Amino acid sequence: MNITGGCLCGAVRYSVSAPPIVTRVCWCRVCQYIGAGSGTVNVCFPSAALEVRGELREYSRLADSGNPMQRRFCPLCGTHLFSGTTARPHLMFVRAGTLDQPDLARPAMTIWTSSAPSWACFDERIPQVERQPPPAA
Repeated sequence: MNITGGCLCGAVRYSVSAPPIVTRVCWCRVCQYIGAGSGTVNVCFPSAALEVRGELREYSRLADSGNPMQRRFCPLCGTHLFSGTTARPHLMFVRAGTLDQPDLARPAMTIWTSSAPSWACFDERIPQVERQPPPAA
């Protein structure tokens, strides 16, 4: 399996040599900032399966879950591509919108619904969790 993607301007490209572990829609407050008001759709992969070409910048912050999160983005166009935590270095989360084939990543659950605005739309066909669920792997 070879999954590919990249940023809006094309300066950063990546490939993943493993299938997704899980995909989640996240409505935590940080994801709302990244998603310009919406939640983000994040695809979990094994970190070792990810290969990145191009320069990235990083922003670190404590997440609502209490985990220290590192978010990586293209310094040219600002596209957020990846996030990870030192609490689970074997996992990397890829923003589904950066995949060349975003249909590959159907969400399995919506998380941090307690932080979502009153107008947020949830897919009633998938489980909803008010805060942080157990780790993906």
